[in-house]
Amino acid sequence: MSEKPGLGVGRLLIAVYAVFALSATARASYQLLREFDEAPVAYTLSLVSALTYILVTVALTKTGDKWAKIARFTVWFELFGVVSVGIASIALPSLFNHPSVWSGFGIGYGFLPLVLPILGLLAFLVLLVKGGARRWW
Repeated sequence: MSEKPGLGVGRLLIAVYAVFALSATARASYQLLREFDEAPVAYTLSLVSALTYILVTVALTKTGDKWAKIARFTVWFELFGVVSVGIASIALPSLFNHPSVWSGFGIGYGFLPLVLPILGLLAFLVLLVKGGARRWW
């Protein structure tokens, strides 16, 4: 009897990351092409967040030790980025004339950019305890 992959929380997490990858990429592309001179730091950080979401999405859909390590590293990087940019956007508001995806800890996205990597790390922890750390769903 073959075991089917689950369709639960892990798949939902991947879907949310995919939506963020698309929306952050669209936002960053527009900002970089049309408004870069107005807020280069914020818009460059929007691009970094978009690339991060793309890599997390791809890594979460793959299996194997290599992809699990890439996913873990990238989700940790995402959390570090959201917290760092969140602090910087409050402490140095002049650098963030316009908001980025991660500024204000993701306030423009309902703080989901802050919650998402925490959920990703918790999901990985649950899988690690269950013995399925090579696969995220």
